Amino acid sequence: MQNNQQQLHRGLSERHIRLMALGAAIGVGLFLGSANAIKLAGPGILLAYLLGGGAIFIIMRALGEMAVHNPVAGSFSRYARDYLGPLSGYLTGWNYWFLWLVTCVAEITAVGVYMQVWFPESQQWVWALAALIAMGSVNLITVKAYGEFEFWFAMIKVVTIVVMILAGLGMIVFGFGNHGVATGISNLWAHGGFFPNGAQGVLMSLQMVMFAYLGVEMIGLTAGEAANPQKSIPDAINSVFWRIVIFYVGALFVILSLYPWNELGTTGSPFVMTFERMGIREAAGIINFVVLTAALSSCNGGIFSTGRMLYNLAQQKQAPALFANTSPGGVPRAAILVSVAVLLFGVVLNYLAPAKVFVWVTSISTFGAIWTWGVILVSHMKFRARLSAEERAKLAFKMPMYPVASWVALGFLVLVVGLMAYFPDTRVALYVGPAFLVLLVVLYFAAGLNKRDSAVAQAA
Repeated sequence: MQNNQQQLHRGLSERHIRLMALGAAIGVGLFLGSANAIKLAGPGILLAYLLGGGAIFIIMRALGEMAVHNPVAGSFSRYARDYLGPLSGYLTGWNYWFLWLVTCVAEITAVGVYMQVWFPESQQWVWALAALIAMGSVNLITVKAYGEFEFWFAMIKVVTIVVMILAGLGMIVFGFGNHGVATGISNLWAHGGFFPNGAQGVLMSLQMVMFAYLGVEMIGLTAGEAANPQKSIPDAINSVFWRIVIFYVGALFVILSLYPWNELGTTGSPFVMTFERMGIREAAGIINFVVLTAALSSCNGGIFSTGRMLYNLAQQKQAPALFANTSPGGVPRAAILVSVAVLLFGVVLNYLAPAKVFVWVTSISTFGAIWTWGVILVSHMKFRARLSAEERAKLAFKMPMYPVASWVALGFLVLVVGLMAYFPDTRVALYVGPAFLVLLVVLYFAAGLNKRDSAVAQAA
C-alpha cells in the first residue's frame, strides 16, 4: 500500500449504483427476517412495509438533494459535520461504521445458517469466517471490480424475486401449479382478518421492517466514487425506492395470498414451496443459493460502507490518518482491513451464541440506522436554512413537500424508537446503541478532538 492520500476513483457507473443500493437493502431482511415480522403482524405486514417505505423515500430525497449539491465520499457524516457541527459528524460517521459492522454480522450469520442446509454437520462459524474473508478480498480490488461483483450478486436476487412474484400471480389469477384453479387472495383475510393481531401487531413489526430497509442510504456514500453523481444519484434514489417497495410488498403480497400467514415458517420456505408448485424439483437448492448470494451481497456492501466511512473520518481528522491512505487503484485498503479485522468478533459470536446473534444484531442495527436517518433529515433542514431563496430555487434535485415531509418522517422514526423501548425483545438496542454513542462522546473529548475542531473552526 502506498503511504499517500490519493483520492477515491470515480469508477461506479449508474447501473453499479442502482444495484448496489438494491443489494444492500434486499438481504436477510426479506429472506430471513420477514417470517418473524409476519408472525407479529399477519397480512398487516404489507401496511408496515408501505409506511416504512414512505418514510425512507422522504429520507432518501433529503439525502439526494444534499448529495447532488455536494457529492463527497463521507456523505451524511460530512453533511452532519458541515451543518450540525464537528461532534455530530464524528458521531454519525463512527455510528454508521459500527452499524454496518453489526449488520455484516447478521449477514455472515445468515451465510452460516444456510450453508448448514447443505452441510448439516459443519460448524456455523466456519462458513461465517469464509464469507468474511471472501467479501473482504472483493473489497480490496478496485472500486469498479467491487461494483461488478455487487451488480451480479444483486441481479441474482432481483431476478429470483421477480420470477417468484410472476409465478405467484400466475397461481393467484390463472391457477398455475394448482390444476388450473385460481387460488385468489382470500388468505389475506381468511385467518383472523387482515390485522389478526390488531394495530399492536403492525406496530411491533415496524422494527424488523425498518431493518429490512437498512442500506438504501448507501447511495449517498457512492457519491464520491460515482462517474456522474448529478445524474446517477437522482436516478438511483427514485428508481431504487420503487423497486424495493415492489420487491418487498409484491413478494409478501404473493406469499401471503398463496399461504395462510399463521402457517408460514412451519411448512418450509414460501419461496421454495412456490417454485416447487411450478414443477422445479431443485427449488430448495436454488433458493438456498439465492439466499446465500443475498447475504453475501449485503455483507459486500457493508464492508464497502465501513471502509469509506473510516476514510471520510480520517480525512476529517477524526480517525487515524492511516485510514485516509488509498491504494494506486483508489481503494482505502487500511480502512477496509481494520473493518474486516473487527468483524472477526462476529465470527466469535457465531461460535459462542449462534441462536441469539440474529435477534441481537437486527435490533442494534435498526437503532444505528434510525440515528443515521434522523441526522440526514436534521442536516437537510440546516442545509436548506443556509441557502438563499435564489440558491434554493436552483437546486437540481429538490425534496418534495419540504419541510412538512421532514417532520412527518422524523416523527415516524421517534415512534419506531419508542416501540423498540416498549417491547422487551428489541429493548437491547436501546442499551447498546446509546451506550456506544456515549462512549464515542467520551473518546471525542478525551482525545482532544473538541479542541482541535474548535481551533480549525476559528482559523477558518
